[in-house]
Amino acid sequence: MRAVRYHGPRAPFQLEDVPAPEPGPGEVRVRILAAGVCHTELHFQSGLLDLGVAPLTMGHEIAGEIDRVGPGVRSVRPGDRVILYYYAGCGQCEWCRRGDENLCGRLKAELGFLSDGGYAEHVCVPERNAVPLPAQVSFEDAAPIPCGVTTAIHASRIAGVREGDVAVVYGVGAVGYGLIQLARLRGARVIGIGRSPAKLELARTLGADHVVNGAETADVAAAVRDWTGGRGADVVFELVATEATMTDSTRMLARRGRLVFIGYSEDRFSIHPIQLVVNETVVTASVGNALGELEEAVRLVGEGKVRTLVDRVLPLERWQEGLDALAQREVVGRVILAPHAPNTSEPRR
Repeated sequence: MRAVRYHGPRAPFQLEDVPAPEPGPGEVRVRILAAGVCHTELHFQSGLLDLGVAPLTMGHEIAGEIDRVGPGVRSVRPGDRVILYYYAGCGQCEWCRRGDENLCGRLKAELGFLSDGGYAEHVCVPERNAVPLPAQVSFEDAAPIPCGVTTAIHASRIAGVREGDVAVVYGVGAVGYGLIQLARLRGARVIGIGRSPAKLELARTLGADHVVNGAETADVAAAVRDWTGGRGADVVFELVATEATMTDSTRMLARRGRLVFIGYSEDRFSIHPIQLVVNETVVTASVGNALGELEEAVRLVGEGKVRTLVDRVLPLERWQEGLDALAQREVVGRVILAPHAPNTSEPRR
């Protein structure tokens, strides 16, 4: 089969022919019909993220159909539509026992990070990682769910977003759009911050009460404080994490505000402890999601309570085109790779 492979930090990805995987006991093989292109792949490509595993097939946002099952599989069968949970924990540590596989220190697999992922025609996963996908959700619309929507659910829980809060989404993009919708569902008022008028307009459409264009606003933190009557934000979701945005984020927080890091860059976070102490500020972070959060995300999308946004659909061999568009900030939503589609492009905006 064809697969887009990572060969180490700062090395270009390569489209290669590799053996198609076969499911072992308790595993299923999925014919991949849609795979999302995430900023994480750019971090692998740049060397910012290096987990020491190579070669590796990229991609952790995966939807498709089961085409083979291994011995002992009972809950699913060939032909089932599924979306994949990308963590496979050890099942024994304290985090796995709590249901927080995203924090397991002895992962058996992590699709697109530590084990082969979705930029390919097929992938094998444990039976429990194949979550049923309702018929009303297309594969292309489903592909962003395992990261874009689940990350928003998990981060909203970490932040403790509640009714009446003011939540800032600093960096409107695929995950940011999920956060806007989740925060609104929890009863918060939402401010979206970005630099693209098209992305900010979409943020408004998805429920942002106010937007701030960082490219046109001299003091972003002051703009947030002005909109909140000087009080500031209860929660800031930091999806950019440059020196400038991290400084803005701390300055716009209300007393007992919660700063939640989701994105990261080469820059370091620096703050004087007295600023945290005086305001009783909470600084925390959110990574990945739990299996139950993927199941919740599928339900919310299936019920129409949360939307995913697809910018374009590309065949597998044009993966670099999708990554380049993402790097150049041309993408509004998600680029989707369709490994079994003909070599055509389907704009979705």
